[in-house]
Amino acid sequence: MDLRLEGITHSYDGLLALDGIDLEVRDGETVAIIGPSGCGKSTLLGIVGGLLKPSAGRVLAIGAPRADSLNPFTYVFQDFALLPWRNVAANVALALEHHGLSRAERRERVAAALALTGLGEFAAALPKQLSGGMRQRVGIARALVVRPAVLLLDEPLSALDAQTRELLMEDLLAIWARERSTRLYVTHNLDEAARLADRVIVLSRRPGRIREIVRIDMPVAERGAPTALPVVAGVREKLWALIRDEARDAEREVQHG
Repeated sequence: MDLRLEGITHSYDGLLALDGIDLEVRDGETVAIIGPSGCGKSTLLGIVGGLLKPSAGRVLAIGAPRADSLNPFTYVFQDFALLPWRNVAANVALALEHHGLSRAERRERVAAALALTGLGEFAAALPKQLSGGMRQRVGIARALVVRPAVLLLDEPLSALDAQTRELLMEDLLAIWARERSTRLYVTHNLDEAARLADRVIVLSRRPGRIREIVRIDMPVAERGAPTALPVVAGVREKLWALIRDEARDAEREVQHG
């Protein structure tokens, strides 16, 4: 499913947060959204996902989701939001409970999502028995079990330590090489954007406008190789150069505002 954003503008109590965002995201593409603090990244994601109504503009979904997609638009948040009394399989199955599937269909979907995220042997574990990275894998599996056409990720790795974040980035690249969806990925972390995205949308300081679009031509399958490190580092430096001054200004605004 393709996405088209046309003139997305949004205000909060008279404060202009986003101004005239035009963007197309192709089916199967991963687009990361970065920018200074307060530039409207999460607001834009909320508008795409239908959680917020824009002050102006519209979001168009072009094409039909695949036949087995239960939720065309699905979120992965920073907060794992797992039910502590449910084991891993039951937490993943939660997303299926109101879709009228047979027990066999639910089992098949849960098993496939657990296998895709490397959780097959942890199906019976409780969240308290898992590391932070494993808990986020459960959150990702719960999103994938409905086989979304569009996956919306809002800072999904920001609560994790550096080593766990590296492992999860490798996992996400492997998952995206195997499953088909359109992905919008909001992050403050420039390494995540450089490693995971096909294109990076750089938003300006508030009001958020598209300042630049950085294309990353390296195939996803090659990004985990040691030879990819210089390319990823070069992209990261370019992204930082684009936002550094505005990020400094935004930090002062938050501190002194």
